[in-house]
Formats: sequence, structure tokens, C-alpha cells
Amino acid sequence: QVQLVESGGGLVQAGDSLRLSCSASGFTFSIFGMGWFRQPPGKEREFVGHITRSGLSTYYADSVKGRFTISRDNAKKTVYLQMSSLKPEETAVYFCAAGGSANLYSKTWDYDYWGQGTQVTVSS
Repeated sequence: QVQLVESGGGLVQAGDSLRLSCSASGFTFSIFGMGWFRQPPGKEREFVGHITRSGLSTYYADSVKGRFTISRDNAKKTVYLQMSSLKPEETAVYFCAAGGSANLYSKTWDYDYWGQGTQVTVSS
């Protein structure tokens, strides 16, 4: 069955870096765009970034541009989210999702499959 498994979350200090991974199985990874979302405590899930299926194009929320980088390895069926200069307000559960396209990628309903999420806590 389809599985997306995030890993790499944890407790870090403000200003630190962290890399999340999302391992996919059960579907043809290389034909899906991949997105990252996050859900802070008590808030709605929000878009972080998207990478097209080829990996040639990426799109980011304004709040993370220049600090976060998404990449993918289609051979390993894995997508990554490299985060730097983390802020306490970026404490959230981070989710990866499969789907979206170069034109539609910032809404949760643009995606077909979701992982369970990994907790990232940024202390001040």
C-alpha cells in the first residue's frame, strides 16, 4: 500500500538546521510531485514547499524562502527538506505529501497521499 514516512524531526535551538526525510513506497514516486506542509499547535496545516516530479523546479512559501530547500532522489524514492535558521514559531508537525503540479501545489487538496508527520520543536 501507499506509504510516506517522514523522519529527522526533533528538538533544536533557534538558529539551528535540520534535515527531514520522507521515504515513499507503494506508488510510482518519480511521477509525483512532492510537497512539504507543517501544522503548528492549534493551527491549520500550511504549505512549506513543493518539488516537481523531475526535481527541476521548486516552490516555497514566502516565510521559508532562502532558508529551506527541498530536494529529491527518485532512485531512493525519498524527498528531503533542509531547514536552516529555524525559528521557534516554526515548531510544528511536518508532513510530506505526494501530488500537486507545477501550477497547483500550495493547498492540501492538491495532494493525493500524506505521511503521518514528524515533530519539529524549535526552542528559543
